Amino acid sequence: MKKIVNYILPAFSLMALAFSVAAFNEAKASNAQTAQPVENTESATPGQRVDLTYAAEKALPSVVHIKYVQNSKIKTVEVESDPFSDFFSDPFGGFFGRGNGGRQKRQVQTPRRTATGSGVIISKDGYIVTNNHVVEGADELTVTLNDNSEYSARIIGNDKTTDLALLKIDGNNLPAISIASSDNIRIGEWVLAVGNPLGLNNTVTAGIVSAKARSLGANGVESFIQTDAAINQGNSGGALVNARGQLIGINAMLYSQTGSYSGYGFAIPTTIMNKVVDDLKKYGTVQRAMIGIQGGDVKKYVDSQKEQGKEVDLGTMEGIYVSKVVDGGAAADAGIEDGDVIVAVDGHKVTNMAELQEIIARKRPGDKVSLTYLHEKKKHTATVILKNEQGNTNVMKHADLDVLGANFREITDAQKKQLSINVGIEVIKVNNGKMKDAGISRGFIIQKVNDEQIKTIDDMQNVVKEASTSNEPVLYIQGIYPTGKKAYFAIPLQD
Repeated sequence: MKKIVNYILPAFSLMALAFSVAAFNEAKASNAQTAQPVENTESATPGQRVDLTYAAEKALPSVVHIKYVQNSKIKTVEVESDPFSDFFSDPFGGFFGRGNGGRQKRQVQTPRRTATGSGVIISKDGYIVTNNHVVEGADELTVTLNDNSEYSARIIGNDKTTDLALLKIDGNNLPAISIASSDNIRIGEWVLAVGNPLGLNNTVTAGIVSAKARSLGANGVESFIQTDAAINQGNSGGALVNARGQLIGINAMLYSQTGSYSGYGFAIPTTIMNKVVDDLKKYGTVQRAMIGIQGGDVKKYVDSQKEQGKEVDLGTMEGIYVSKVVDGGAAADAGIEDGDVIVAVDGHKVTNMAELQEIIARKRPGDKVSLTYLHEKKKHTATVILKNEQGNTNVMKHADLDVLGANFREITDAQKKQLSINVGIEVIKVNNGKMKDAGISRGFIIQKVNDEQIKTIDDMQNVVKEASTSNEPVLYIQGIYPTGKKAYFAIPLQD
């Protein structure tokens, strides 16, 4: 909704709500206590009339309108200098070399931004699921229920990889939706998309499940439910429900040339949603399990080889071709090699990368899975112990500023003038912790961490959180002492 991610697709593109890129856009369809899965979906028998009014009545009270506000801010940006600016402002400037172009820093004020999207109440005490792109960067979030009551919402956690976010409002006995397992849906089954498209609140559109485990070729975990129920800007974060009004997916994207509905929409299945919500509530971040391979669909690999005039026989045209096994990863430990083909997980057939991603997305580091694979066209089975992004099986939690063992405050205008600096936070107290171990003392001013400018304590908190769950959980700190001496420190966040 607030930013665009371009996918290169034949003749079509996806459009992130609220933006367009030339004639072809990809838009995420937004204009912004976990319930347990219930019994299996009952499908209509052949020739039976399908009545979707019950589903609409059940789902509508659980779908909310989300208003996003990003306040106006002062930002420092680099711009190209005007080589003639000094010449015209100073009659001697051009002759004495001050108007020499290059880059200069300027402060600009960003406009206040508002947008809207949808969300789904998943618990009576006020937990709401939506898309990450609906709420990312928000300073204020207002949730409006179906009965027009309004609540201020806070973000419990978010996950860019799956494009999901968990919100919380303070309420009791709220109309939580029933959640069904998306594993049980069938292609051709009737579904409803419920949300707030194009500024029209409480809107329901109908269609069928057009495909399962659909990947669109972007970065992240992708195993979408594809539907022809009309999804437009503002639908992002809303509900995809079955004929019984049970949640089976969170609407995320539309497939369009224009940014408006023209055929298909895509929803994140509840099997992925449930895991993400659980992790965000328990750990503050998603416990992402990794097999430790690079690769893609067998058919795509074979087709690419044919285009190069090469004939390839892998023993199958379905599964995941392993182009590279990551050193020290779970697959490497299990003996899987480059060129192998994964065909099943825990006895369940997998035909493409999206299906594999969906299964692994439900797991946590340390979980075991049984992989069936072909090595030189011969079938083998291996037990794989999944790892996290850092190559171990530890639970990953967002580190808090407390781990640093220090107190901070934003620098004053006097400090900025004295040291000729524009940004920074001052270390005003050092206790036992990572900063003391690194040798940072009271009075040190932190200006950059991991190449990110630090203007506020919130900036510091965000960098610490991001680094704590990255492949390299280290803080590279740049700053200056009150004497003017510059210093650099590296602080590992893991023992």
